[in-house]
Amino acid sequence: MLKIFNSLSKNVEEIVPIHKGEIGMYACGPTVYGYTHIGHGRKYVTDDILRRTLEIIEELKVKHVQNVTDVGHLTSDADSGEDKMEKGAVAAGKTVWEVAKEYTDYFNNVMKELNILPPTIVCKATDHIADQIALIEKIIANDYGYDTPEAVYFDVTKFADYGKMFNQTIEEKSVASREGVEVGEFKKHPADFVLWFKRVGKYKDHVMHWESPWGDGFPGWHIECSAMSMKYLGEQFDIHTGGEDHLSIHHPNEIAQSEAGTGKKPFVKYWIHTTFLMVDGKKMSKSLGNLYKLTDLAEKGFSPLSLRYYFLTTHYHKQMNFTWEGLAGAQKSLLKLNKMVVDLSDVPVTAEGWSGEGVEYFQKFVAAMEDDLNTALALSIVWEMMKSNISDEAKKNLIVVMDSVLGLNLGTEPEKNMGIPEEIKELLTQREEARKTKNWAESDAIRAEIADKGYRVEDYPDGVKVEKI
Repeated sequence: MLKIFNSLSKNVEEIVPIHKGEIGMYACGPTVYGYTHIGHGRKYVTDDILRRTLEIIEELKVKHVQNVTDVGHLTSDADSGEDKMEKGAVAAGKTVWEVAKEYTDYFNNVMKELNILPPTIVCKATDHIADQIALIEKIIANDYGYDTPEAVYFDVTKFADYGKMFNQTIEEKSVASREGVEVGEFKKHPADFVLWFKRVGKYKDHVMHWESPWGDGFPGWHIECSAMSMKYLGEQFDIHTGGEDHLSIHHPNEIAQSEAGTGKKPFVKYWIHTTFLMVDGKKMSKSLGNLYKLTDLAEKGFSPLSLRYYFLTTHYHKQMNFTWEGLAGAQKSLLKLNKMVVDLSDVPVTAEGWSGEGVEYFQKFVAAMEDDLNTALALSIVWEMMKSNISDEAKKNLIVVMDSVLGLNLGTEPEKNMGIPEEIKELLTQREEARKTKNWAESDAIRAEIADKGYRVEDYPDGVKVEKI
């Protein structure tokens, strides 16, 4: 059975479903105020690998719920600063609703390009205001929340385990809550967090707002994940994923408010966090200009699946350093592996599947994936199997099931021209049309234009090969 590192217990634990044969999995989704970058991509690829392993190797039915944060997330995770959505809207010169749609669509396209399975349920915070209000009412009724002129707060001093979660003391959390943050005038404790913001003071002009028992306002960021996860997965469920940035504030707050509202423990059995992606040894940030998007990769001739392959070469719980040289190496490896699978395109997949010749490779692959999603080891086993002396039939059967877990679309994406920017692909299409009509002058002109843009075109009997110069 799959064993995974549980961030809450700090132990590697075997996944034992609450309900036999089923897994409830909630993934913290995007705050849709800006473009999705490759750092986000690493987290969601981890979620995807986890889900595929549960479904394909462990043969469990996974109900995968993921939120879209389109209100309430402030520039400080500890409830201060501007609303990220409104800040994004001002920067884009659009309404918050327009920005939410634009960046949600962009995020969904990135997930598709990275071959990430769509969640079973996608839920937007703004569609679940009533659920959030209902949970806040339960929290207050159970004497864990208090109303003030500025906001409704959660009282952390009344939740006995608050200072113990994720190996932090309540003093450390108090410091974290104050770093660069204005402590609310009516807070009882510095680490108390907002359940509902009132439309007063600096938030009096907040564009997104709703009526509530505590007045006109909008929900805090943390409450949405508790309300929506429990709505679709129940008051207790199996797995919650997120980035390592959620360890100090967001996820402890989720646990506290959820268990305070329902009186049930644990809220979630297994907490799984993906470590940040560095770029050239530095933290990703707008100021450093290294918040790379998939379009930035495409301009340099790299495909989204090459990035996915690159992610799989480092364990999700280890810090990964992105470099262009590293990505180039990953794409070269993927191209080579993909070519090996393409060469098996005429080999049939048999009814025996992976249970016949070469089964030892599948067993080693499963062992790697069940060992806390050791994708780097799993990839090495794929290469070992493809270079072995077993039959083509066995290789084809094995690679089909292995790739269904790794999600690299091996053998389905053409080996030639992989990672070529859309602009170049469009020129290739125009050149092909010119060649079909024997307009050789135009064909040569387009070829020269492609060369000017940094790509070499070579014609072969079975097609065209394009590579970066």
